[in-house]
Amino acid sequence: MDLGIAGKWALVCGASKGLGWGCARALALEGVNVVMAARGADALEAAAAGLRAELPPDAANRVLTVAADVTTPAGREALFAVAGGPGRDVDILVTNAGGPPTGDFRQWDRDTWLRALDANMLMPIELIKATVDGMAARGFGRVVNITSSAVKAPIDILGLSNGARTGLTGFVAGLARSGLAGKGVTINNLLPGKFATDRLRATLQAAADKAGQPLEVIEHQQRRAIPAGRFGTPQEFGAICAFLCSMQAGYITGQNILADGGAYPGTF
Repeated sequence: MDLGIAGKWALVCGASKGLGWGCARALALEGVNVVMAARGADALEAAAAGLRAELPPDAANRVLTVAADVTTPAGREALFAVAGGPGRDVDILVTNAGGPPTGDFRQWDRDTWLRALDANMLMPIELIKATVDGMAARGFGRVVNITSSAVKAPIDILGLSNGARTGLTGFVAGLARSGLAGKGVTINNLLPGKFATDRLRATLQAAADKAGQPLEVIEHQQRRAIPAGRFGTPQEFGAICAFLCSMQAGYITGQNILADGGAYPGTF
C-alpha cells in the first residue's frame, strides 16, 4: 500500500533506538524526509547511518540528525534549526521520550515528578504547540505520541510514567477534537505493550529484583502472559506508526491505539 506521504517532513524524537528508531525507519522507507532526534550523539549517528544504508543512494540526504535534549527549550529549538530541515514546517510529528525510573512513589520528590512530567507530558505538548498550527494552515498533519500500555492498565512500579503519560492522554483527547481534524490534522497516541527494547529489559530487571528471581524467569513469565507468545519488535511498531501518519488514516484521531500482542484483557 502506498501511504501517500512520500516527500513529507517528519520529526521523530527518541529515534536512536527502540520504538523511536522503528518509527523513523518505517517513515523513511515510505519516502518521508526524517529528522531524527535523540540525546546521545554517537548512538544517533550510528542509527542514522544504518538507516541511510537501507535507502537508495540518492535518498540518503532524506535523513537528518539532531543530538539534543528535547525536554529543554534549547533542545527543542535545535530541532527546528537543523540545516536542511523543515524548520517548524513539519508534516509529521512523532513524540517519544525514555520512560522515567521505576520504583515506589514514596521515594520520589517533587523534582523527580517534574522531570517525568517534562519528558512525558510537557515536551510533547510543547512540540505540538510549535507545529500544529502550521500543519493546519497547510491542510495536512499527523501527530503520533508514543505513550504506554500503562495508560490503560497501570503498572505498579511505573507510577511516574502512569501519571505523566495519562496527563498527556487527557490533553490530546481534548486537542484532537478542537477542530484540527477538519483541517486535515490528526493527533493520536500509540500505546506499546512489551516490545523488545532496552526499556523493557530495564523494567523486567526491576521486576526481577523486586521478586528476587532471575531475569530469565521473569522474561519467560512475561512472554507466556502475552497471547501472541512473544515480545513485539520495533519494526512492527514502526509500521503501525507509519500507517497512522498515512493519508489513509485521516479519519482516525483522538485515539489510543494499543499494540500489546493481546495482553490487555479488557473489551474496551
